[in-house]
Amino acid sequence: MAKTLLGGVIAGVALYLVGFFFWGTPLSQLAFKKLPDPQVAAAHQALAETLSPTGTGAYLIPAPDTASGSVLYGKGPVAMVHFNTSGFPAMDSGALGSGFLLALVTGLLLAIALGTIATRVTDFFSRARIAILFALAITLYIEIGQPIFNHFGFGYWVYLFVSDFVGLSIAGLIIARWFLPRGGIQS
Repeated sequence: MAKTLLGGVIAGVALYLVGFFFWGTPLSQLAFKKLPDPQVAAAHQALAETLSPTGTGAYLIPAPDTASGSVLYGKGPVAMVHFNTSGFPAMDSGALGSGFLLALVTGLLLAIALGTIATRVTDFFSRARIAILFALAITLYIEIGQPIFNHFGFGYWVYLFVSDFVGLSIAGLIIARWFLPRGGIQS
């Protein structure tokens, strides 16, 4: 069990580093569309004037729960805006620290899950296949489902899918290869 949990911690570190590679480097700009500075300033001003009074949150614009909102929603344009009333640093150390803890917890949960099948699935390739298929199933539904169900563009979501799939797959492969006991979980 201790070896499996150590694997979860190491897998969590790997997951965090893969996430940093995709989101903490200039590579992350592949996920976003760009606007010229005058349009950015206009959109920023409109967001500040329109959403700041109601606060931080996710906004569906227009909201289709009224007759006029439903008509506008059907005509388009439609947006889901993730809005924060206060700015924060691009490399926010608080978010980086919390994200690291989340990656560790995720790695530990992945190790525990893989550890529960270790006595029945004893070869690396079968364990690896399970880890990769779980990573694929989870990220495919959660991330590719967003542009399908909400009619968003696919660019950001495909990038997010690739980054999370790669990170979770690497974390699972680390555990499956080096940190599961041959005969199952042992204390």
